Amino acid sequence: MQKGQRVFIQAGSGGVGTFAIQLAKHLGATVATTTSAANVALVKSLGADVVVDYKTQDFEDVLRDYDVVLNSQDGETLEKSLRVLKAGGKLISISGPPDPQFGQEIDAPAFVKLVMRLLSSGIRRKARSRGVGYSFLFMKASGSKLREITRLFDAGVIRRVIDRVFAFESTNEALAYVEAGRAKGKVVVKVK
Repeated sequence: MQKGQRVFIQAGSGGVGTFAIQLAKHLGATVATTTSAANVALVKSLGADVVVDYKTQDFEDVLRDYDVVLNSQDGETLEKSLRVLKAGGKLISISGPPDPQFGQEIDAPAFVKLVMRLLSSGIRRKARSRGVGYSFLFMKASGSKLREITRLFDAGVIRRVIDRVFAFESTNEALAYVEAGRAKGKVVVKVK
């Protein structure tokens, strides 16, 4: 990402979205996001410039000519996301489908690489036809990146957004809470 780019981050009030909005703003992007009306103030306080209420608006009708889309939703939303990108833009999905490049990065067996190629062929073809790129992002731990993120937290550039903390014994309740899709930020399971 480069300073001045326009970035669309889906589900801005969720665990990934609350972090991604802040990071994109720190890097100098103009940020659009989706959330419900109840969470508009939250995502704006994190730096969102454009907020689409997904309950009353379709982001595809509101957003145009974005440089980057961070997809964290379902397949239908993934395809719609292609249509808000400008030519040369990039659709990055953390919810799949995995692409051949990911297969190479993890040194997957040939059969698994073939499956990944087949699973992502439709979205990659649609992206190419629109003149945009598609890639799957699987977040993995990196000491240097975690140190940089820690520095941003310590400097107050990025703040933690924690919705609820559950005791370890309530892990099932925590999972049900997350699956309900209403968490604002992260949900924490306290081990001790």
